[in-house]
Amino acid sequence: MTAVGPLALQELAAIRQQLRDLGARPGHEQRVLRLWAQALPQDSGRRRLEDFLPAALRTALPALAEGLAGLARLRSEHPAQDGSARLLVELADGQTVESVLLPPGRIAGLCVSTQVGCAVGCVFCMTGQGGLLRQLGSAEIVAQVALARTRRVVNKVVFMGMGEPAHNLDAVLEAIELLGTAGNIGHKNLVLSTVGDPRVFQRLPLGRVKPALALSLHTTDAALRARLLPRAPRIDPDDLVEHGECYARATGYPIQYQWTLMQGVNDRDEDIEGLVRLLAGRYAILNLIPYNAVEGLPFERPSWERAAAMARALHRRGVLTKLRQSAAQEVDGGCGQLRARVLAPVAVAWAAPRQADHPPRCAA
Repeated sequence: MTAVGPLALQELAAIRQQLRDLGARPGHEQRVLRLWAQALPQDSGRRRLEDFLPAALRTALPALAEGLAGLARLRSEHPAQDGSARLLVELADGQTVESVLLPPGRIAGLCVSTQVGCAVGCVFCMTGQGGLLRQLGSAEIVAQVALARTRRVVNKVVFMGMGEPAHNLDAVLEAIELLGTAGNIGHKNLVLSTVGDPRVFQRLPLGRVKPALALSLHTTDAALRARLLPRAPRIDPDDLVEHGECYARATGYPIQYQWTLMQGVNDRDEDIEGLVRLLAGRYAILNLIPYNAVEGLPFERPSWERAAAMARALHRRGVLTKLRQSAAQEVDGGCGQLRARVLAPVAVAWAAPRQADHPPRCAA
């Protein structure tokens, strides 16, 4: 058999069809996909290939393995002082995405991308400035995990890299199901992050693997949210939290609310009041993530002292809050920054909200 080009293997369904064309049965498919997703050699395992796989599949396996390896290749690796490492990953068509090996901790994590670019257009995000170039196939998402596992152990995968997972939901859910089964990753160690899309709340409860859910909140003010996330679905923050609470109660796992902390934008006293109103008593964790500065974008991170004071104030008032240190700051750690090094900076017009423009909803 001639080499199987990676462009023909971008979807998991295409890989499965290739295997079936070679005489594979479900058990054979599962073995090949399991070893690939776990970055193990195809001749590993307790059963010898000649005792288990059909002859045609055994003959084709080296070419197939080469094609799978070509789905995601490491163009460059950028380690940071905190132990994280940002990977610039080249896809088979020459496009690049970013993955991040998260700082060492209790669970070894990886952040993966789901799109080349992004259509949401968050004004503080480098990825959003270039728009959406294309979707990633389900196999291209899994391939980022397989590639990272050649560098270090990966026991957790967060879908928080380049792209909006809800806009590529079929591929993302297929990747989640494989990683949560053959990929040997616990279901709650698979974290889907989204700006909030009705399709997510409809589809996730129906899946065989029900991942943890992270919702990008960033503000409790609907008007400010529309400015920060100009092409996100128009879901009021109150409704977003209600949807999240339903999924949390149904799955028995808290929602993670993401709050990218920007000086003068969402680190104010009225933001604390809004968060207390929305999240106090909820089955939720609030992640305060100080902003990673991006050249050409008019946003800055607040001081660590201000961020810590905000976290303490929220915690005292009933909001379980974690102050997160952004990974890989000194190696262009914000989403899309590494990929954008070769691009000219994009200027974004922005005026921070004045207190009078956005009074806290609970003030009345």
